[in-house]
Amino acid sequence: MKEEIQHIASIHQLHSVFGLDKTLHPLISLIDVSTCEIDPSLMGKKIKTSLYSISLKDKSCGMEYGRNTYDFNEGTLIFMAPNQVVTAHKDQVEKVVEGWMLFFHPDLIRNTPLGAKIDNYKFFSYDVHEALHLSQAEEKIVTDCVQLIKNETLERIDNHSQTVIASTLELILNYATRFYERQFNTRSAQNSDVVASFNQLLKDYYQHDLFAKNGVPSLEYFAENIHLSPNYLSDLLKKETGYSVKDSIHNFIVEKAKTLLLSKDDTIAGIAYQLGFNYPHYFSRLFKSKTGYAPNEYRSLSSL
Repeated sequence: MKEEIQHIASIHQLHSVFGLDKTLHPLISLIDVSTCEIDPSLMGKKIKTSLYSISLKDKSCGMEYGRNTYDFNEGTLIFMAPNQVVTAHKDQVEKVVEGWMLFFHPDLIRNTPLGAKIDNYKFFSYDVHEALHLSQAEEKIVTDCVQLIKNETLERIDNHSQTVIASTLELILNYATRFYERQFNTRSAQNSDVVASFNQLLKDYYQHDLFAKNGVPSLEYFAENIHLSPNYLSDLLKKETGYSVKDSIHNFIVEKAKTLLLSKDDTIAGIAYQLGFNYPHYFSRLFKSKTGYAPNEYRSLSSL
């Protein structure tokens, strides 16, 4: 029997689940973690919301994300997009855990510049073990921005409220982008290991003829084997190598294609199949975009 998932569709429903007072704003809420308790009836159950959330925790909050349980250290910032699943696995006692959780409904930003670009902030789909760890100075910047949003919800809502709140949310996300870049830089040794693992997986995939058997490997294939979320892996590789996962795979394919074109008498179609392409014209298009030559032109030029 499929496990039931509790769905929280609104800010009002969120406040009910956490036993909080009436909402100050129908589309956004800042929750003081130390003052909320999870409904005991939801303990151990899976919960998903229709909301975006940004959370700052200083200790274990008793939440399980996906299949993994995490304890959070000071200054850990977590981002979640709508429809991600969490599980409450132990009671949260008032005054023990400190921090805040900012929830907002997509309708809040739907007609704002942030609404058009929020999908570009890929850390909303990072796994929790890829969370952003803030310095004290960074934590103060983010918390000050959150306080601005709180102040706005405490004031009388007017025609400017949505714009002010959405622009402050965008400021938080832009700061998070900067801080994640700093985190990538300070973890260069670990990141180098990830790049090495990615390259080895790609070589192994080729050596075991998996291109021909299974096609071009996907981003998800590498993420699963390296134990990172797809977006985090993609952003890390882009930062370390200058290439996305897709470009890295394509560069590898083109280098192998050059060797095959010069060392074998296989047809262009045969080489395309060996490299995971069911339709040779897709392979030819990729090869020309990377080298400036069609495969048969490259073979002819190199034989002169």
